[in-house]
Amino acid sequence: MKSTQTYWNPLAQENDAAWEVIEGSDGNLSQLTIAEDPESGDYTRLTKFKSGYSTKVFGAKSHNYPEEIFVVSGRLYDEAFDMWLEPGYYASRPPGEVHGPFVADGDVVVLEMSYPSQTVVEENN
Repeated sequence: MKSTQTYWNPLAQENDAAWEVIEGSDGNLSQLTIAEDPESGDYTRLTKFKSGYSTKVFGAKSHNYPEEIFVVSGRLYDEAFDMWLEPGYYASRPPGEVHGPFVADGDVVVLEMSYPSQTVVEENN
């Protein structure tokens, strides 16, 4: 079962220490897992991009499980889709959909809900 928590504001300054810097981003990306199911691996996470940061160093991404994203604040360019994502933009990605790299215009916060429990295994014949 996914973890639960009473109302709190993960974006409030007093919770800054809870965020984890993403390795390889030189402090320009950080994440905070706000709910997770240790049995299934499913999780809900916030990701922060510092203004001007490009994730080109990580390249484009795809996962073998579905995920949903919602842009909370800021503006983010998705190179794979050649489009700017504004606050309120949402995507429900199927397994294997390529996204990124991304460029942040202003500080950006994205909400991500990932479902590793629904992993699609490719068969090699």
